[in-house]
Amino acid sequence: MKISTIKLITILSFFASFSTSCAVKSVSEKKAPRKSTKLTDNISKKSDSLVLSVPPKSLQEDFKVNLPEINREFRGVWIASVANINWPSRNNLSVDQQKSEAINMLNMLQENNFNAVVFQARPSADALYTSELEPWSYFLTGKTGEPPFPNYDPLQFWIEESHKRGMELHVWLNPYRAHHSNGGAVTSQSMANKLSDITIKLKNGMYWLDPANPRTQGHVSNVVKDLVKRYDLDAIHFDDYFYPYATYNKGADFPDNESWSAYQSAGGALSRADWRRENVNQFVERIYKEIHAQKNHVKFGISPFGIWKPGYPEGIVGSSQYDELFADAKLWLNKGWVDYFSPQLYWPINSKGQDFVSLLNWWKSENTMGRHLWPGLNTVEVKVSDRPEEIKNQVELSRQILKNNAGEVHWSIAGLTKNSNMLSTLKSGPYKEKALTPKSPWIKTIPVEKPTLFIKDNGTSIQASWSSKKSANVFQWVLFTQYNGVWEIEILTLDNVSKQINKIKDGKILNAVAIKAIDRLGNESDYQAKKIDNLSSAFPPPTSKNDN
Repeated sequence: MKISTIKLITILSFFASFSTSCAVKSVSEKKAPRKSTKLTDNISKKSDSLVLSVPPKSLQEDFKVNLPEINREFRGVWIASVANINWPSRNNLSVDQQKSEAINMLNMLQENNFNAVVFQARPSADALYTSELEPWSYFLTGKTGEPPFPNYDPLQFWIEESHKRGMELHVWLNPYRAHHSNGGAVTSQSMANKLSDITIKLKNGMYWLDPANPRTQGHVSNVVKDLVKRYDLDAIHFDDYFYPYATYNKGADFPDNESWSAYQSAGGALSRADWRRENVNQFVERIYKEIHAQKNHVKFGISPFGIWKPGYPEGIVGSSQYDELFADAKLWLNKGWVDYFSPQLYWPINSKGQDFVSLLNWWKSENTMGRHLWPGLNTVEVKVSDRPEEIKNQVELSRQILKNNAGEVHWSIAGLTKNSNMLSTLKSGPYKEKALTPKSPWIKTIPVEKPTLFIKDNGTSIQASWSSKKSANVFQWVLFTQYNGVWEIEILTLDNVSKQINKIKDGKILNAVAIKAIDRLGNESDYQAKKIDNLSSAFPPPTSKNDN
């Protein structure tokens, strides 16, 4: 083809404005200083035509760069199985229907840049997974103790499918509820029968394991340890149901006279309220320590009711988890018995008596051990006229307050699926870009190994691929590409180990590529980077006037 001198001059003028000194330094530059070379230096005149001299190839050359920080924010969503609130939508779905519903939910979350699922695998002393300790859930098959047919393990399915999409899977357990009033008949398979000597029936039809009984604590501890041992989960999560809400027993006090009398007979000196709180305190500390003794990388999170006590902070009114649920959640946070803490701040930003900002700031002031503080948001039914805008504003306010350790958990996935504007509002706003979950520096782990980066020149593009000798420690990858000196970041799932990258994008030239590995706790490996000399292959020398 013939290329006019005017066109060539235009192209060369564009390149002359761009310098290859793009804030990156070659490793070889440490040995001998080298003057920076502009692209115009590679341009020479020959007769009455212009020729581009070929830059040296350096596609396999490592070098040092200053990579930008990776965006981080915990973006979780609760998926409730109790009473078939979220999944499965009914207790008589086929296995294929159950899997289809799960896949649709996970695809939606991935497409909208969420990075964590809080999945209720044990709604009421039952199991949505294979267990020798508790029966199959009524909410899964319509009959307590009956496995799905054909048999499969729903929890294992959720874990695998979440991880495929680069999302954490947190196993949510209700620690003390033994039977839900919507859970069908109390059969011989129910733990309310099997543990009847430590189970208390409430006036609303629910059954509760006695939190004060050592057998209750031992049983729930065994359930947690069994889950942590057998499943590749990312966290264990408890909700706000410790001692039950007073309304569950129609306002009457929790009927634990037998345990209370035994405590007094043994010389116990605490008041009844303090004794109840101490039962829960010991249990929370025990679970936290047992989880980390078994698998240190597995996190423990709790989502307590959003108000510790009325008046904390000043002006806050409402129910008291301290006095009603006998849950001293402030103490657990003060002591660092959790890895993340998600107080349920289910009120509007300007709610009189339950101000969102005041409550979040107060909980932050109590986070003396520097754990993750990710508030729970009432995405389903926060009482405002424009719910998507309110939730978006709550996310943005949380970022301002929590800084680099931002995050939130949405109650629940129904708030994302049943409001036509919720997902679009979040994705066009605060969730526009993907994010890694924040690091947990207090959890000590083996550093993730630096991956190896390979580059193949394909002319107008390069093929980048990467690998790690210890891939079992890798959860995700982060790919960095530099165009005209500006870095772009892409968070990739574990199965993405190769990508074709254009040398020219939007008129900008690819200068460098780098890769990092990310472990289960969001920790970053060291990087490997390679410089891309691509001018010659992306823009081959023009033909002379006499060429046809």
